[in-house]
Amino acid sequence: MDRQASFVVEDQIQVLEETEWKSLTAAHEEGVGPYIDAYRKRRDSRQKHPVHDFLFAYYQTNRTTLRRWRPAAFQFLRGDAARGFLEDDRYHETEYGIGLNLDRMEENVRERICWVRSLIQAAKSRPPRFNCFGLHEWAMVYKAKEIRHETTPLRLSPEEVSKVVEGSTIRCSHWDAFRFFTPAARPLNELTPEADGREENEQFGCIHFNMDLYRWTYKGSPWLGSELLRACFELALEARELDMRASPYDLSEYDYKPIYIETAAGREEYREEQQRIYRSGQVLADRLMRECDFVLSRRK
Repeated sequence: MDRQASFVVEDQIQVLEETEWKSLTAAHEEGVGPYIDAYRKRRDSRQKHPVHDFLFAYYQTNRTTLRRWRPAAFQFLRGDAARGFLEDDRYHETEYGIGLNLDRMEENVRERICWVRSLIQAAKSRPPRFNCFGLHEWAMVYKAKEIRHETTPLRLSPEEVSKVVEGSTIRCSHWDAFRFFTPAARPLNELTPEADGREENEQFGCIHFNMDLYRWTYKGSPWLGSELLRACFELALEARELDMRASPYDLSEYDYKPIYIETAAGREEYREEQQRIYRSGQVLADRLMRECDFVLSRRK
């Protein structure tokens, strides 16, 4: 992105001229708009997408919140059009331009952002693990009477799924995946993650934890900016695609090539993609912590 129009004052504060922040607004719409429109169209026609719907339904995303571009707390906007943000009383006019008024942040939101920052730091301090091979999706259908994605068939028989699960080591550290394991699969997991033990278990080798960067940034809106939100959305989409390509579901209808993690070659392919997600997630996690730090340090 061309940063020539912007300038920095007072350490991290960035001032954006109208042409620049409008360009960021357009880029945000280009990035998330088509997915929002496609999801709304599917909802209207009662159709489902086993990959993309996850980013809206599971995360309970308000599409208006996701779609509207907002500056980060350290960004201030110039130009007459920026005054439109003043319709939201969380914004105010400053000597630098229109920006968020951090004194308007509610205490429960501040506590959530503080918790997210602590969670990310804890996960970053733990060595990543790249040997789970996406088996959590297999554990969710292991000896199940019904499958979670009822409109999407499995590419293997239930007996073949059971054989893969029983012949593998399941190492899921992510509570929000583990809680969907079938009763028969839960005792097979090496770990027993719990909702209140996230800081003791989460690690960035987990593609679901990288996906959750989108969740935490979204829940911090508008105090955490839309540039970061869009980047986390895009990473979550990549992670979700990997998640389902490595699953026992047949996604040929959606033009996804499966990753056959039941083979040595497939496990290596998964590991390479998992490490790529990890590297991207580390960059976004650092950005998220910096935005959290700014919000927490500047609020009175």
